[in-house]
Amino acid sequence: MKGISVVIPTYNRTKLLARALQSVFDQRLACDEIIVVDDGSTDSTKEYVHRFVAGSGVKVHYLYQENRGPAAARNSGIRVARYDTIAFLDSDDHWHKNKLKLQLAALEENPQIMISHTREKWLRRGKHLNQKKKHQPGNGDIFQHCLQLCAVGMSTVMLRKKLFDQVGLFNEKYRCCEDYDLWIRTSCKYPFLLVDEPLTIKEGGRDDQVSFQYRVGMDKLRITSIQDLLQGKSLTPEQIELSLLELYRKCSVYGKGCLKHDKSEEGSRYLDIAEWAEKQVRQ
Repeated sequence: MKGISVVIPTYNRTKLLARALQSVFDQRLACDEIIVVDDGSTDSTKEYVHRFVAGSGVKVHYLYQENRGPAAARNSGIRVARYDTIAFLDSDDHWHKNKLKLQLAALEENPQIMISHTREKWLRRGKHLNQKKKHQPGNGDIFQHCLQLCAVGMSTVMLRKKLFDQVGLFNEKYRCCEDYDLWIRTSCKYPFLLVDEPLTIKEGGRDDQVSFQYRVGMDKLRITSIQDLLQGKSLTPEQIELSLLELYRKCSVYGKGCLKHDKSEEGSRYLDIAEWAEKQVRQ
């Protein structure tokens, strides 16, 4: 069915969720439904959502599930979404009022494109944060960029729901870096359309964020994601080489870091993977 479903996963963020929802309500192009997936909150999220949306005239669906992480929460929203276009918004981020209007127009002008993203404005504890060059989002073939880091902001994304039939849903084994994993699986098959305006406001610098809680193990998760991608046998020869080179780089850095912190067994294991990846490139 033609329209826009907005999927918002949340966990114990009542006050921040209000701002996220308000930014959806304030859009100059209204969405057709909002799906709030409560990933096991223990605060008053449920009561607050019902109270906040009462009389708003917007279709808001509230789903509750036991805590399983953001990948599972987004997948729950995707499965019940009724419309052919999905936009994602994390509950601690919010949108510029023109976000949906400009991004949908860009997709309609490019019917061959399956996924788009926007630039972001970054805030840390309410203060503007300049992005490094490596974090600037790309347009078109961004596979190499996606291998290097999480090159796509989750709350910037609008895509055609049928994309998931081709690349699969978020991998629920990842409690963090699930977005990195999806972007490399997608960018090896499809170009990304960049709407070159900062239409998404991203908040950071809080210890309740998954990226903060898993900051020590993120490299390991990304390494696993690249290994999974290589095993899938869906890459071109050039993409295989790029993946092996990035696997070598990440394993070398992580393995050496383990050795410095007296984790010799783990360090040796990742350095062995790095050596294997290097040999594959040379063949």
